[in-house]
Amino acid sequence: MTLRPLRLLLLAATVPALALMQPAIPAQAAAGPASALVSQRAVYDLGLVETAGGQTLSATGRMSYAVLKTCLGWSSHQRLDIQSVTRKQGEEHLLSDYAAQESLDGRHLSFKTQETRNGKLLRIVSGEATLNPDGSGVVHYRQPLTKTLTLPAGTLFPIAHTASILAAAQKGDKELTTPLFDGTLPDGPEDTYVTLLNWSAPPADSPYQALQKLAAGHVHIAFYDRNAHTMMPEYEMGMRYFANGVSDQLHLDFGDFKMQGTLSTLDLPATPTCAQDTTN
Repeated sequence: MTLRPLRLLLLAATVPALALMQPAIPAQAAAGPASALVSQRAVYDLGLVETAGGQTLSATGRMSYAVLKTCLGWSSHQRLDIQSVTRKQGEEHLLSDYAAQESLDGRHLSFKTQETRNGKLLRIVSGEATLNPDGSGVVHYRQPLTKTLTLPAGTLFPIAHTASILAAAQKGDKELTTPLFDGTLPDGPEDTYVTLLNWSAPPADSPYQALQKLAAGHVHIAFYDRNAHTMMPEYEMGMRYFANGVSDQLHLDFGDFKMQGTLSTLDLPATPTCAQDTTN
């Protein structure tokens, strides 16, 4: 689960520029590990843990996340609902809704992101993208403007990106770099630098029986603007991943305030049996 729709800033840190020089992983190399991922419906309760500059007085929220495997691909839907009170703006209600369909081979993605503040539409991003065997490809945007952009070799879509992170962690790798395109931005892909920490035996603190026998570890992902040529990431995100792709801990940094997300509801729907489902 790679969380993106609200441009979430998580666990801000500096990442070495040399990380961007490491080779990216071709899309076809990432398709296999997706077999470890499970369908899931998860709900996270969000609580305020820190404010910057004293502008945010309070913040509460909830995020729902569903990713379901079908006979044709992966269907994802994320809804993030934040209500806050700030000194300058007063009460604010920020809502982000993201939906995507990703093919089982990780080669096709359709997407739509919609964001509103206090009921007023801020942005809609929609379109579809396709990848070649080497991970290069194109994205055709329908909104906010009709246009076509190219995707660099090694680009991954969200499910394939998550699968690659889990595969790297299970191999004992400590880092992973690759371009990611998820359809949340109107200007193409970003470079990602993933730090993998403390992948180990099942943790003892999970209240969910389905997770208690699975290995887990903490993951930090830094996102870089491909056109900025800077050492500093645009933002970062972090979570504790389990081997099946479920995350039970989130750390969200919205700039003016930070929130922690705790898994409050988890459902793991059965995976369908499909004649063409041989590898994923």
